[in-house]
Amino acid sequence: MPFPELNLSLGLTDNKGSVFYAGSGEGDVIVRTDSALRKHTISIVISEREVGTVNLKTFFESSEIPVEIEVPTYQMIVSDDKTNEKEIYKVTRDTFFFKEKTTKKGIWSFFGLNFLAPKNFLFENIPFEPLKEEIEVFDISKYRKLNDEELCYTFQKENQNIQLFAGDINTLKVEKGTSYFIIVDENKGKRFIGDILYREKFLKLTPRVTLSIIKRKKVSKAIETGYNGKTDKVIYI
Repeated sequence: MPFPELNLSLGLTDNKGSVFYAGSGEGDVIVRTDSALRKHTISIVISEREVGTVNLKTFFESSEIPVEIEVPTYQMIVSDDKTNEKEIYKVTRDTFFFKEKTTKKGIWSFFGLNFLAPKNFLFENIPFEPLKEEIEVFDISKYRKLNDEELCYTFQKENQNIQLFAGDINTLKVEKGTSYFIIVDENKGKRFIGDILYREKFLKLTPRVTLSIIKRKKVSKAIETGYNGKTDKVIYI
């Protein structure tokens, strides 16, 4: 187990009886003392600010279901309390599972030609959202799993599994009962992975990692899409 870093502070003394005294009473002697033991923290904040969309695989082997669906992304900020450097990422906050297929009502259904009518696809959302507080904070330091291609933090809140994932989004195998925060960057998650590893190396010790999730004002219960995966309708809780 690594030892926490000494937090060294500067102090003044004009007390001739002090072991740190080295002057003539003017109080201008600066001394270095150990004030506390400090372990640095990497902070990951998932905001409620929507910043775009990403197409994610639906994970269903069926030619009748869209191969990908459009999912909103939100701003995520990574920083640490030593460098104070901030990096901005995009992350998903919704995990959609296929529920049912319906037929749009129109001229084709009026003539009984339902096989020609366009189809709608309903996807149920299983998100994680703070219930009581505006911000919920987790210490996820001990839940990190890393390999050559991906980094994930998987933990539990009561009976709900939560995963923060960075890697190739096309290889992620989603499981029902888990809410996913999927990091979207231009290099299959490697920018985020490199950022975390750089901060850990710079801080020298294994730091705390906190995940803060800001509560959204509106959360979707489900979405309806067309065959192309584009969202036609959002159904809110």
